[in-house]
Amino acid sequence: MQIWKSSDTTRTVGILLFDAFSNHCLANAVEPLRAANTLARKQLYQWQFLSLQGGTITSSSGLPVHTEHTLRDHSGGDYLFIMPSYDFQSHATLACNQALRSASTRYKTLVGMDMGSWLLASAGLLDGRCATIHWDEIDAFAERFPDVTVSEDRIVKDGNILSCGGVTTTFDLVLSLIEDHHGPMLGLEVSSLFMYGEKAMIIGNRPSTTKPQKIRAATALMRRNIETPISIPDLAERIGLTEKAFTAACKTAYGFGPRRLYQAIRLREARRLATHSSISIAEIADRCGYQNASAMTRAFRAEFGCTVSDLRKTPTDQ
Repeated sequence: MQIWKSSDTTRTVGILLFDAFSNHCLANAVEPLRAANTLARKQLYQWQFLSLQGGTITSSSGLPVHTEHTLRDHSGGDYLFIMPSYDFQSHATLACNQALRSASTRYKTLVGMDMGSWLLASAGLLDGRCATIHWDEIDAFAERFPDVTVSEDRIVKDGNILSCGGVTTTFDLVLSLIEDHHGPMLGLEVSSLFMYGEKAMIIGNRPSTTKPQKIRAATALMRRNIETPISIPDLAERIGLTEKAFTAACKTAYGFGPRRLYQAIRLREARRLATHSSISIAEIADRCGYQNASAMTRAFRAEFGCTVSDLRKTPTDQ
């Protein structure tokens, strides 16, 4: 069976844009959701672009985005991503404050991205809450809004209000939502599409030290060694853990041990090759570290509930 959480629920996301928003921030919010839909072969997430006034909103680099609704006219949904980026203080108007307070009754969760927390705080929605913001503005944010507990964490989740500190942390936050909704394996698949975490062994100029960092390093090594898998003892040694500690940390992160994780990663590569290439099943098996096609076929059916041939006959919806 799939080792992510199975759900037929489509979560709805409103993305509130302001003039001079960051293209990079927008891509880091939407592309992981698009990738999750593609990998799941169904619509896990649906999003619409919103603005306060309607019409076209232009990014800081000149990219125009047509917004489908004004915030006031939108019916609401599961999440509202608030994305002002540059010129954020000019957007903190009375009209914006009122629109956000009204939106807080129609959306289950509000998410301040990049400088979005400034607008949430201006609307009084962060009073007594913990939040973060782009680190360049964190001191000014704390001074301007003393009723907000300001954190330097990359992501802050305080009940139904979430926040992150900048462009790259937007990807972190959306990836964490995918993992919360559908399990860590789908999160791992999404991150691997963007080569996210491939250099997890190095943090700055120092080797990674925490167990989560080491597990991310291990999954990166697994993804780079599909055709000729590395032994589990060798993997443990490479990331600086004993095999017992590696197994325990892996079970904490994914719910199963490193051998099962490695198999899941190899099978997802087999599925990718089956979906996006016409190479033979025997060659797929070889590229994914299986000694013969029969062994891979049995494992593939147990994992995904179908064979490679069945998968190739099924159209992709996303």
